[in-house]
Amino acid sequence: MNPHSQSIRESTIGSRRLPGLVLALSAGSLLAGCGVTSRMEPYKQTDAVIGTGEQVVVLARKHHASHEAEGKFVECISEALARGDHGIEVHSSTLFEDTMYPWFEPSTAPLDTLELAELLDRPGVLDRVEATGVRFLIWLDGSTDRVSSGGGITCAAGVGGAGCMGLAWWEDDATYDATVWDINELANAGTIHADFSGRSVMPAIIIPLPFIARPQAKACRGLTDQLEQFLTSPSGDGDELNLG
Repeated sequence: MNPHSQSIRESTIGSRRLPGLVLALSAGSLLAGCGVTSRMEPYKQTDAVIGTGEQVVVLARKHHASHEAEGKFVECISEALARGDHGIEVHSSTLFEDTMYPWFEPSTAPLDTLELAELLDRPGVLDRVEATGVRFLIWLDGSTDRVSSGGGITCAAGVGGAGCMGLAWWEDDATYDATVWDINELANAGTIHADFSGRSVMPAIIIPLPFIARPQAKACRGLTDQLEQFLTSPSGDGDELNLG
């Protein structure tokens, strides 16, 4: 092979490798930023803690339909709070709403503790609440949303086989507020704000390789940890009490 032919061949091979090299470099830079960032802001207004035999119930705030906490997120918080040897007693959200029907329906549920006090003054309402054993109401408001995305992946099949090429990425933001009401004291015990942002990346060189960030799952764990401290420590950030 003469030097000129060899130079053309090397140039051709290099041009074929260039898209893959660019993709690899792009994927590397995006993967470096792949993951979940978090921000938690707990604020406790009272020193009330949950006692033995008392329960909590986790409900989705329903007055803002576009930001109603997802049912699976409510379940995640409820199950996580009840888990473990020293788990908190959690009342079923569905059972509580059925028991308190129609007072916790979207059009009638109280928006603040003043409205809660007025609701409990109605004949028979307080008796129903006390029968459930619920001491604290945890209102969840928020959602997980896709905030941005980009890139793309194309796939093709031919005589020599099939494969994909490209790079896709997206960012999800899980933002939730947990407001805790103390039914015994008819007071707002405080709030916890959670904001978890995650970037996922899917590079494809022959086959797609997803690197998925899960901000909602981490928001559930982070918010649960804060709620446990909130409900078992007078200051909201100390050691948990033994509820056994």
